[in-house]
Amino acid sequence: MAKKIKIIDLFAGIGGIRLGFERAYNNIECVFTSEINPYSVKTYCSNFPNEDIAGDITLIDEKNIPNHDILLAGFPCQPFSQAGLKKGFSDTRGTLFFDIERILKEKKPKAFLLENVKQLKGHDKGNTLKTIIEHLKEIGYENVQYEVLKARDFGLPQNRERIYIVGFLDKNVQFEFPKPIQSPTKVGDILEQSVDEKYTISDRLWAGHQRRKIENKAKGKGFGYGLFNENSEYTNTISARYYKDGSEILIEQKGKNPRKLTPREAARLQGFPEDFIIPVSDNQAYQQFGNSVAINVIEKIAKQIIKHL
Repeated sequence: MAKKIKIIDLFAGIGGIRLGFERAYNNIECVFTSEINPYSVKTYCSNFPNEDIAGDITLIDEKNIPNHDILLAGFPCQPFSQAGLKKGFSDTRGTLFFDIERILKEKKPKAFLLENVKQLKGHDKGNTLKTIIEHLKEIGYENVQYEVLKARDFGLPQNRERIYIVGFLDKNVQFEFPKPIQSPTKVGDILEQSVDEKYTISDRLWAGHQRRKIENKAKGKGFGYGLFNENSEYTNTISARYYKDGSEILIEQKGKNPRKLTPREAARLQGFPEDFIIPVSDNQAYQQFGNSVAINVIEKIAKQIIKHL
């Protein structure tokens, strides 16, 4: 019987990071979950039944959180009021990183995985990330590493770049981030064969996308819609705003306007399994998958973390 590894899932969203760990190891027990968005909680509970989901993490005493081996958190990036170091908790108080920090300090799990947008690396000229790492080291996690990884390097046809921060209490652990998988991706692999007409964008929206792309190009800006087909190697990054107009990922259709991804295609783009239940509206689903993680990447990182536990 494999040794049981206990995790906690903070800023859990719809459970993408947890899914990656469960896929990597067959004896994961999630002993605490926190998520504040009620629609995300609905999706989470549909896929992880009988879970007791805690709400606002800022209101939960760290002493009441169960002991665990690994802390998982895809936390929102917030600027700190002061980027200077050696200010202790005052540096991060009022940010959501502070809640991760106080839990790590109290419960001292063996390891943690934090996920964030790649812009964290350069935020405030690198001071925000520097502050985070300094604080982690101050509370006992001297062994901290970070890396920006792309979803398309791990079997998903999406150019999603995210920063992953891994830390261990044991400073002697020789952790290495997973190496890219050398296999080509293809957008056609995640596309459904029969798609409802409601996903085809209107003439007005399509004309607007084309007009804005021309205007942006004239201004020297690279912003505009992204058009892909089944033979494309990968798409742009799906974001939480995808529900608004679908501009970052449009799928070509012969003889008619392009279409948006379906929620199931959005799920596949992030590596969610076919049996993952989507109990919310399309708009909510797009926001949830756009805010979630590339599960294939999480799985590979999880394997690297777990082998050291």
